[in-house]
Amino acid sequence: MTAPFRIIGSTVPDSPVVLSVPHAGRDYPAALYAALHASRDSLRALEDRYIDAVVLPARGDETLLVQDAPRAWIDLNRAEHERDPLLDDGAKRSHLSAKVRAGLGIVPRRTGATGEIWRRRLRADEVEARIAADHRPYHAALAQILERARDRFGVAVLLDLHSMPPLPGGRTSVVVGDRFGRSAAGRFVQRVETEIAAAGLIHALNTPYAGGHILERHAEPAAHIHAVQLEIDRALYLDARLDLPGAGLDRTVALVRAIIDALRDEALSAVAPNDLAQAAE
Repeated sequence: MTAPFRIIGSTVPDSPVVLSVPHAGRDYPAALYAALHASRDSLRALEDRYIDAVVLPARGDETLLVQDAPRAWIDLNRAEHERDPLLDDGAKRSHLSAKVRAGLGIVPRRTGATGEIWRRRLRADEVEARIAADHRPYHAALAQILERARDRFGVAVLLDLHSMPPLPGGRTSVVVGDRFGRSAAGRFVQRVETEIAAAGLIHALNTPYAGGHILERHAEPAAHIHAVQLEIDRALYLDARLDLPGAGLDRTVALVRAIIDALRDEALSAVAPNDLAQAAE
C-alpha cells in the first residue's frame, strides 16, 4: 500500500473552505486480503464508492485531503477508542457506541450485505499500528490545514464529503450533517441547503447522518472553525449498478462546486475586511 492519503493543493490554504474525502479509498493492501473471510467485492459496500471522482473535478483552489487506504482497513470517521471487542484484542468492552456494536468500529467487523469480514481476530498491536500509520496522520494534517485556513482568512469551513446508498422511499438525495447545530453556524448550513434546493433535489438535515468523528474532532465554531458533512446518494452519480461513475456525474460535480462556492462566499462575507487584513499578516 502506498501513502494512506493525499493532500491536493497548498498546505497553506488558498481558500477558507477545506475538503475531506475519508471513505473513498480503494488501495487494498495484501495484508487485508490475507485476513479476509468475506469476498473482495463485498468490501465495496464500505466504500463511499467513487465520491472522489465527484470531488476532484469539483475542486478549485481548495485544499483537499483524500484517503487512499480503504475504510475496511481503518475508518477515519471513528475515534481511536471505538474498537470492537468482537474483533480486536485491544478493545475495551465498556461504553461501546452504537456503531461499534453494529460492527462498524475503527476497523469494521462486518458489512450489512455479507456479514463477518475477517477470518480471524486482530491483535491489539495490528490495530494500533494502523491507527499510528493511517488514522493519526490524516487527522493531524487536517487539523493543521484548518488552523492555517482560519489564521489566514479569519474563519475555516470543513466540507466532509461522503456518499450513501439510496435511502428508503427514494426521495432524499442528500443529507446535510452539522451534529444537530454543534459543528457549524447555521448560516453555513443554510447556504448548503439553498444550493441543494436550487439543483432540484430533496435533502434531509442530520437524519439519518448527523456527522461522525471528523466533525466532532475538528469543528470548533467558537474558534471560527466550522464543519459540515455531506452525504450524496450514489444513484446521483454512479451507473445503475452503483459501481462506476455514470451519466449523472457532471451534474453532481456541479452541485458540489456550487456548495463549495456558497460556503466560501459565506465565510468571506462573514469576516470584516480589516479582519482579513490582520489574518493575512
